[in-house]
Amino acid sequence: MRIGDAAAAAGATPRALRLYEQRGLLPPPARTTSGQRCYDSTDVARIRVIRTLLSLGLTIEDLRGHAESFDLLVADPARRCANASGGPVVRRRLAALDAEIARLTRLRAALAAAALRPSAD
Repeated sequence: MRIGDAAAAAGATPRALRLYEQRGLLPPPARTTSGQRCYDSTDVARIRVIRTLLSLGLTIEDLRGHAESFDLLVADPARRCANASGGPVVRRRLAALDAEIARLTRLRAALAAAALRPSAD
């Protein structure tokens, strides 16, 4: 299938597929004789895995060094990380999310406090 069909089947856009390929998350696809990208169902399944991982808060940079593992998740979607704590990538992302939650909580508290102060009118 062509890039538009593969993207639609995976819930992505052609631009996203080109980005995933450029960043090393997808191997270069086969090409037609006219040079158009050609994807198969395995590629679509891999794109779905990438999109799932991104939707969980991981970034493209987080995933870059682990692209070879995507096929394991394609073969067994219920597969878990071998390391019970999720591995260093997941631990780093969780720490980053915790830091952002703490920052937003402080920001919210400061805004709420400012909103409760009497006006200087």
